Amino acid sequence: QVRVVDSGGGLVQAGGSLRLSCAAVGRTISFVDAAWYRQAPGKQRELVAEVSSNGSTNYADSVKGRFTISRDNAKNTVFLQMNSLKPEDTALYNCEQQFGDQYWWGQGTQVTVSS
Repeated sequence: QVRVVDSGGGLVQAGGSLRLSCAAVGRTISFVDAAWYRQAPGKQRELVAEVSSNGSTNYADSVKGRFTISRDNAKNTVFLQMNSLKPEDTALYNCEQQFGDQYWWGQGTQVTVSS
């Protein structure tokens, strides 16, 4: 069964770090584009970071310089390294992988940053 599994969230103090993982099960990620989104309670879902199949990246202004998205095709996994976390980064983070007109979503992983 083809699916995406998100992991790595947790509770961390402001200024701390977390690394999220987005693993594809049942297929390769070599040709997919991938992105991390987040949604906080009462707010719209927003794009956090994205990485294309050729490795180019894009970030939301709010996370530039603090977050890094990367991919390890050999492990079929996309990562989001989050440093200098702030309370406003608290949200449910979801990974999306896309190939052509096919989309796969992870189940989400909760990130909570305490002040």
